[in-house]
Amino acid sequence: MHPLVKALIGVIVVLAALYYVFAGIPGFLKPALPDVITVLNGAIPLFVILLGIFIVWLEWDEWKIEKELKKEEEKLEREKRKSRRKK
Repeated sequence: MHPLVKALIGVIVVLAALYYVFAGIPGFLKPALPDVITVLNGAIPLFVILLGIFIVWLEWDEWKIEKELKKEEEKLEREKRKSRRKK
């Protein structure tokens, strides 16, 4: 199937979902906007918690890397001093 056909199908699905959320399906389903808001009210705090955990993990890892780099630099500096003394 051609990529443009797939893209067109995707656009139709998005438009149909938006129509259902805001207008519902007359005679069958009421608009789903209140349900979407309820789901977002439950999901957003979880995403914020996960984002916070991710940031803490990144910063912890960066701190460990900086610590290791500092140790490595100190080791190299000691080796340089030793080699200067031998000369």
